[in-house]
Amino acid sequence: MLAIIGGSGLSQLASLEVTQRKVVRTPYGEPSGALTFGRLGSREVIFLARHGYGHTIAPHQVNYRANIWALKEQAVEGVISVASVGGIRREFGPGTLVLPDQIVDYTWGRRSTFFEGPGNPVTHIDFTEPYSAALRAKIVAAARACGEALVTRGVYAASQGPRLETIAEVNRLERDGADMVGMTGMPEAALAREAGLEYAAIAVVANHAAGRGESAHAVALDRIEAVLEQTMGRVRRIIERLVAG
Repeated sequence: MLAIIGGSGLSQLASLEVTQRKVVRTPYGEPSGALTFGRLGSREVIFLARHGYGHTIAPHQVNYRANIWALKEQAVEGVISVASVGGIRREFGPGTLVLPDQIVDYTWGRRSTFFEGPGNPVTHIDFTEPYSAALRAKIVAAARACGEALVTRGVYAASQGPRLETIAEVNRLERDGADMVGMTGMPEAALAREAGLEYAAIAVVANHAAGRGESAHAVALDRIEAVLEQTMGRVRRIIERLVAG
């Protein structure tokens, strides 16, 4: 069974035939909201709104451990994360869809592992390739099948938020090799790896990052919602094709 974690701009799947909503308790507290079970075609999927169904949970306050644990407990095998980002690379303009293959973590203070606390042994995971190659390949195939343009490589910089970045900060991220910047990529990806879940992310470029393109002097926050509204329909088509396939 596949799970979709929706970020800003994707708080629900319009084509999802909802069968039930389930409140889940975890050893790490409550997830962002009830898990929504439903069908896309003949396949069962689970949807979870990362920021809550009223978009009330800031990126640094998301209970990432509870979210991933709750999905794992439902026998989910794969997780597709959908997240909005700012484009650092010149060609990553608003409306671009990117399938990142690497990530750099700049967050701090977030509970980022299941392997801590009394009685838990120190456990290391391999994170050389942070995203599942098999799930990424399925997303690429689905995008091609429905004719949606998708950039298949990119480095995601995970920032703390909730504020956006300064020009100097984005310059630093670019020097570090980042192509886009978002606020929710970590520790979600690492926790999914710890839980043994296949995990991949579809990044939706909502705006140019600070100092780039139309954001040379300021990010036009009032335009982001419109970009996400237009672009999320393409994300839904990719996910629907992947599930159907």
